[in-house]
Amino acid sequence: MLALKMNAEACFRVLKKIAVGIAVVFVALQFFRPERSLVAASDEEDLINVLPPPPGVRETLVNSCYDCHSNQTRYPWYASIQPFAWFLDHHVEEGRMHINFSEFGGLPPRRAVQVLEACGDEVAEKEMPLWSYTLAHPAARLTEAQRADLVAWMTTAAEEARQKLSKTEPIR
Repeated sequence: MLALKMNAEACFRVLKKIAVGIAVVFVALQFFRPERSLVAASDEEDLINVLPPPPGVRETLVNSCYDCHSNQTRYPWYASIQPFAWFLDHHVEEGRMHINFSEFGGLPPRRAVQVLEACGDEVAEKEMPLWSYTLAHPAARLTEAQRADLVAWMTTAAEEARQKLSKTEPIR
């Protein structure tokens, strides 16, 4: 019985040391912060101004897409806490690498058509917005109606862009 009690006390001491170690590492991580990806946004190149969507689609784009795919990122309170800040910064950088809606007007016309088609496909296939983003941002979850409206608008916008482009140069 005495040996069992001593083992429990030894276990408790080890767990206490592990907890203190984790706390020390967590506090130390707070001194290593990534730079936030805050870039001045130019309204004239923004997708919403280049191809104005209906108001409901505009709201959906801003609420569900713009935090990761534009220069208008709204960082939540936990973006100042490590390791969440690294995770968020990585997602924002990766999202902007794929498409930055704030710079959409600067895309070559063919690329703009491809981007709209790809975005529509990603939304239709429920690949976007990412589940990890919607977990922390419930307002970004798309209803089936919002998803359908967004996909329909992107498809129409891509087709309109393709028609404009076909008048100036052959497509595909």
